[in-house]
Amino acid sequence: MSDIIQLLPDHVANQIAAGEVVQRPASVVKELMENAIDAGATSITLLITDAGKTLIQVIDNGKGMSATDARLSFERHATSKIKDANDLFNINTKGFRGEALASIAAVAHVALKTKQEDEQLGTQIKIQGSKITDQDVISTSKGTSISVKNLFFNIPARRNFLKSDTIETRHIVDEFQRVALTHPAITFLMHHNGNEIYNLKESNLRKRIVAVFGIKMNEKLVPINEKTDLITIEGFVAKPEFSKRKRGEQFFFVNDRYIKSSYLNHAVINAFDGLLEKGAHPSYFLYLKVPKSTIDINIHPTKTEIKFENEKDIYAILRATVKHSLGQYNVAPILDFNRDNTLDTPYNFNTKTTTSTPKISVDPNFNPFKNSEDNYHHEEVSFVKQSQSWESLYTGIDTSETTHQQQLFNQEETTENGKTFQIQKKYLLSSIKSGMVLINQNLAHQRILYEDFLESITVNEATSQQLLFPIQISFSKSDIEMIESMQTDLENTGFMFDTISNESVVIKGIPTSITESKIALLLEQLLEDMKIEVPESSFSHFDVMAKSFAKSLAIKTGTALSNKEQENLVHNLFSCKEPAAAPSGKATFKTLTIKEIDAIFNSH
Repeated sequence: MSDIIQLLPDHVANQIAAGEVVQRPASVVKELMENAIDAGATSITLLITDAGKTLIQVIDNGKGMSATDARLSFERHATSKIKDANDLFNINTKGFRGEALASIAAVAHVALKTKQEDEQLGTQIKIQGSKITDQDVISTSKGTSISVKNLFFNIPARRNFLKSDTIETRHIVDEFQRVALTHPAITFLMHHNGNEIYNLKESNLRKRIVAVFGIKMNEKLVPINEKTDLITIEGFVAKPEFSKRKRGEQFFFVNDRYIKSSYLNHAVINAFDGLLEKGAHPSYFLYLKVPKSTIDINIHPTKTEIKFENEKDIYAILRATVKHSLGQYNVAPILDFNRDNTLDTPYNFNTKTTTSTPKISVDPNFNPFKNSEDNYHHEEVSFVKQSQSWESLYTGIDTSETTHQQQLFNQEETTENGKTFQIQKKYLLSSIKSGMVLINQNLAHQRILYEDFLESITVNEATSQQLLFPIQISFSKSDIEMIESMQTDLENTGFMFDTISNESVVIKGIPTSITESKIALLLEQLLEDMKIEVPESSFSHFDVMAKSFAKSLAIKTGTALSNKEQENLVHNLFSCKEPAAAPSGKATFKTLTIKEIDAIFNSH
């Protein structure tokens, strides 16, 4: 029998390695920027074209490479940082595996220019799919410039799996932010399609965070500082009142390396116990220093996961440190030289000897729904169902079962108009001729709002309400870029923008179905949903918007509903095109027939 095991060719082995190291354009950005930092650069420029699919270029003023080192840098397992296995547990640099450049060169067209400070001329190397096509002596400035063009040109299947430019750009910005936040002493510049996204000057940690996430971030930050034998913790957490519905601004850095750790995140969340609303997430920027011998950073190809030797002790110290800083802030706020003097306590207040108890007047007969029972919820939207002539929007959906359920329910409702009850401020129970129906009020409301929003966006002409005073909302620069990319679609829903700057948007008009107090929450949730759901077409943009708006504005679990509101919900749900499922796909209701109910009591 002939031998069947064979060694893989180098170019195939490199492509396999690239599958671990280079998952998307953002992976290339991470590796190249970390190499620039290891080279001692004090200024790093990132240039991106078409979300990195066409070009990724990183230019640094680091120490550069010799001609021999430049060529060897593209060989697998070629590194200047590891000489024996023991060095793996004493790592001071970002890149150390010696696979990054080899993996990138295996799946792209790469051009390298580099020169050391004491050399008169530099080196240029061009590589296509692991093959060196050109090596020349050139005149160039000190440092290194690497351009990566046509990523995955030789692996079409991998290129086809890349997401939209908006999503891939978001991942690149995430990697850029993580590196920039780790090294405030380095100047960073980022351009995308010729537009400047970031221009971060050398600064301290607080100023760098503010430069990345906007001037409004400055007022939110509470300093963290603790030093023990096991760990040193520095950084900032955001005040509880600035918590968000998304997890975006949460950063852990261990020994100047960004990491992900649900374990440490739990410690921080625990420290905020009792200070956050349900579903809210605190923002934090925490920098941990531990002895290099007590962590293992070689357990994941992207090096974003590490293993601690004393993780339980670190958990306890981190939780106590954050809790202590929050306590300090609540007891002794930092001195604010920009405070409003009109809020100062009058001098003569010290002589006041008695105080009167405030009187509270309550009207026990007040009913906020008395004069607005046709409106479904206090401040949300009117639920009068419109024409069902837009059925073509739901092409490709099997509606046979849900249509039958709808017809069955409507038929039985006319034969037996059952009373509706609310259970635990979460479910609605209504009797029908064949038994009963149990409805999840939040999911049902999402379905109603989703179809209303989708119809108003795609069929009806969007209507706006002009705001008496425009609203200014602050966002990070990356979120601003995403809003700009969605501006036309948002305007089609009824939003009217006055200005969009690098750090905020000014809104002068909003859809008539949305209240002013919900705008910030609505846009914040929309940005998060757009990142997750990855819309690829014009219609799917609208679909994600309708889903996001419905999720944000639907009545929440725990909301008491009047009898009229309960009836409106049941009626409007079964007037929907697809009443059986929420936009997320979860069931909105469950029917129990008399036979099924009888079976419950006759089972024993």
